[in-house]
Amino acid sequence: MSEQELPRVALVIVAHPDDAEFGCAGSVAAWARDGWDVYYVIITDASGGGSDEATDVGLAARQQITATRKAEQRAAAKILGLRDVVFLDRPDGTLQPTIDLRRDLVRLMRTYRPTRVLCQSPERTWQPAYSIGRHHPDHLAAGEATIAALYPASQNPWDFPELLAEGLAPHKVRELYVMGAPVINHAVDITDTFDLKIAALAAHDSQLGPRMAELEPRLREWAAETGKQYSMQYAEVFHRTENG
Repeated sequence: MSEQELPRVALVIVAHPDDAEFGCAGSVAAWARDGWDVYYVIITDASGGGSDEATDVGLAARQQITATRKAEQRAAAKILGLRDVVFLDRPDGTLQPTIDLRRDLVRLMRTYRPTRVLCQSPERTWQPAYSIGRHHPDHLAAGEATIAALYPASQNPWDFPELLAEGLAPHKVRELYVMGAPVINHAVDITDTFDLKIAALAAHDSQLGPRMAELEPRLREWAAETGKQYSMQYAEVFHRTENG
């Protein structure tokens, strides 16, 4: 099957709501405008995303945070033109790249059958960045689990034979994009979608709220500095690998 014949389906797999907005929202909005069906997979329940000054961290408070952040993520996805958001509801803050998680991600890859998967880096990068958040252990675990699911498990019938019994045939993902990777080799022009990225971030009001006034110029400066390296006004960058 030629590149032109491959389905224009992309799966973006991250640990928390707003992770993708920071790292790749401009890119996924550009893909959606170009006719791609883009789906988000949010692995955790986001229940650890409350106020740093909170004194009530009980079950009811966590459930409220989860509901709020899911609603915000759906609103952000609508702004970007995504098809849907899938929530796996793993406990926030304790994510591990377990076999069970790998199986769940393989199930999604075989269900949606994406040509392109985008995930967080399973490795830290020690170069200066606009946020230390890329070192979050949930992010690292999400990246490790995603890449292990993509290859070889998604395309190997011998991995998770119970999925064959569910009618989910093996699927080969052709492209992997990794955000926040130690080695960068690919840029996406987000000049025409940068404002959508900012609007999608603003949808995460419980997390960013009044900080957006300070955050937007910093993100614009970062995207411009990145874009300059690739003769673009604004860009997001990744490590891109083909699965030939």
